[in-house]
Amino acid sequence: MQALSISAIRTRRFRFAQVWFALALAVLVSTMAQAQAQAQTNANVLAQFLPDVDPAALVEGADAFGPIREDVPVAPVLSGGEEVGHVFVTSDFVGTTGYSGKPIHTMVAVDDNAVILGVDLVKHSEPIVLIGIPDSKIKKLAADYRGLSLVDEAAAGGSGHDLEIISGATVTIMVIDDSIIRSGLKVARALGLGGLSAEIETGPQYEIDAGAEAPDSWMDMEGDGTVRRLSLDVGQINASFAAMGDPRTDKYALTEPPEATFIDMQMALVSVPAIGRAVLGEADFANLQEWLEPGEHAIAVVGRGLYSFKGSGYVRGGIFDRIVLIQDDVSVRFRDRGHRRMGVIPLDDVPEFTERDLFKIPADSGFDPTKPFRLQLLVQREVAAIEKVFTTYDLGYQLPQTFMTPVAQAEETTAVVAKDEGESAAQAALWKKIWEDKTLEIAVLGSMLVVLTLAFFFQMQLTRSERAVKIFRYTFLTITLVFLGWYANAQLSVVNLMALFGALTTSFSWQAFLLDPLTFILWFAVAAAILFWGRGAYCGWLCPFGALQELTNHIARALKVPQIKLPWGLHERLWPIKYMIFLGLFGVSLASIEQAEHLAEVEPFKTAIILNFVRAWPFVAYAAALLIAGLFVERFYCRYLCPLGAALAIPARLRMFDWLKRYKECGSPCQTCANECMVQAIHPTGEINPNECLNCMHCQVLYQSETKCPVVIKKLKRKGSTSDPTAFLKSRTGLENHPNLQTK
Repeated sequence: MQALSISAIRTRRFRFAQVWFALALAVLVSTMAQAQAQAQTNANVLAQFLPDVDPAALVEGADAFGPIREDVPVAPVLSGGEEVGHVFVTSDFVGTTGYSGKPIHTMVAVDDNAVILGVDLVKHSEPIVLIGIPDSKIKKLAADYRGLSLVDEAAAGGSGHDLEIISGATVTIMVIDDSIIRSGLKVARALGLGGLSAEIETGPQYEIDAGAEAPDSWMDMEGDGTVRRLSLDVGQINASFAAMGDPRTDKYALTEPPEATFIDMQMALVSVPAIGRAVLGEADFANLQEWLEPGEHAIAVVGRGLYSFKGSGYVRGGIFDRIVLIQDDVSVRFRDRGHRRMGVIPLDDVPEFTERDLFKIPADSGFDPTKPFRLQLLVQREVAAIEKVFTTYDLGYQLPQTFMTPVAQAEETTAVVAKDEGESAAQAALWKKIWEDKTLEIAVLGSMLVVLTLAFFFQMQLTRSERAVKIFRYTFLTITLVFLGWYANAQLSVVNLMALFGALTTSFSWQAFLLDPLTFILWFAVAAAILFWGRGAYCGWLCPFGALQELTNHIARALKVPQIKLPWGLHERLWPIKYMIFLGLFGVSLASIEQAEHLAEVEPFKTAIILNFVRAWPFVAYAAALLIAGLFVERFYCRYLCPLGAALAIPARLRMFDWLKRYKECGSPCQTCANECMVQAIHPTGEINPNECLNCMHCQVLYQSETKCPVVIKKLKRKGSTSDPTAFLKSRTGLENHPNLQTK
């Protein structure tokens, strides 16, 4: 009967796999057909959405749109038959791929002065925006762009405005903002709005003259512009803040004498050989050349006075937030890894500076050393406990003509930069910026993965102590919940899988997935873990919602909340529900990916983890109900409803190793592990179901337990009997209590 039962189980699993692969093939064919049809209609995105947009909702007072231009996908905005602006969709000009792996189509209207008149998010597949964020927040986000000057953005290098990040939607908001500014600048230049003109890539007119010589004194370098200076006293700073019209600034005005030096900041482009040798000296300039990669440049910034151009923020976050280099619409913010302290300047007439620093300008920033640029200094003043006001000052720099030489050009050669290459570079810059901003989170996640991997490889050593396993497990789960979940929002979802599948069957691009570094790393870790251990590595250890369930159940047990163990027959019929949910979501996604993402709200992850229960009451009630069920039935949601767990369980049998040790007595007759498994992943016959196992290691603790495992206890008795003749005689004769055989 036992063999027949196992055979029946395997037959059902084989039939289930057949259904799964057949459905997957149908999905692949259908999605590829949809992708081909979609590609044919994506030539002009504006033409698709313009008929469905209300002009008055986009631009106040507008009543119609004119015909789309033939040269660029831009249409006039009309009011009473007169042109009041120009409308376009960002995805016609720049890459707008978001978290979902699909474009975020944003419609933007600008006037003749390159000022934004209105913004409308017309179509997207971002799950957090579709469901998680209230519509009022999206409307406010769009309204904040009204009145934004693209001319000012061009002058500020695209960073001339404050960006409000909505919790849980950092990647989406950054993509929307980046696409609005970059596409807006392209449209403004193409149409000549606000005095902006189209940039013609003709290559630099000058190049650095390696044979030039620099003056041999600091004063002479100040005089000819080799070194540029910004000097501000206390009186100037107080006057600047007073002119802002905020009465609070007067209360916190500087009390030093007005003529006291607030900051005396000077700058030189030391990657120019002659300037570098003069300012740094031969030895330090040689070190600078070793530090810089091909195409990179460096500036030396020195300063003294009451105010530091470095500040202290970079110590905590790695960013120097008080200075930014700006050249046209290129902006470069400096980070700690692109910074070095500078030695003593080897010139006799150099003033005494309290700060001397070198900053690297990356090669992919688009910086041209032969063109003018400026270093913008941010000066802040606290006006309340957690509130500050800001003003900026510019230190302009133009490399003196003596350090440049004209480029020898052949007959009107023109360097043509391909549009797609420029766009690819811009998208790469965006995801690199996001990765740099997530350095701390990436480091912590990497450490967690290393620790978990070592625990799995050396699990037999770890599981010798039940107490050590409990401490390790609950500590790790707490970090997973608090750090990965609530702090970093690194919660995987079945929506990620649908986005990946859609990308693989259309125009796959790494850019979309690189926009969220923690999710990207987690998915690679999950893929590797499935080959080694199955789905348990993620579901049992790295899923924030799973950690929340287990920790709350642990608290419930401590409070003596009764635990319900479902009969095996009922449990075996309930766990396939999650596979049905997963396959159903995939089926719906064939017709509408947006509808599938709505239905993916069967996952409570966004409510409980991403949005911290700050959501409409039905979502909160649903998540709370699942957690309450988990107080009585441990990991209730993971066992029976989780479509992500089902998706990860399907390839679980592809794992290359079987790490969980078993005795031949397991299941027949011993049922200790089966009775104590928290998710009932062990069959009464003793088999561990890898599709359901969460790799909690408890069965491996029992495998070595000297108090619970009958096999271990029996071995210890045999070992004791062999070493103690009296005990051996007792065990063989059954006369343990005979007075002549009592141990003295």
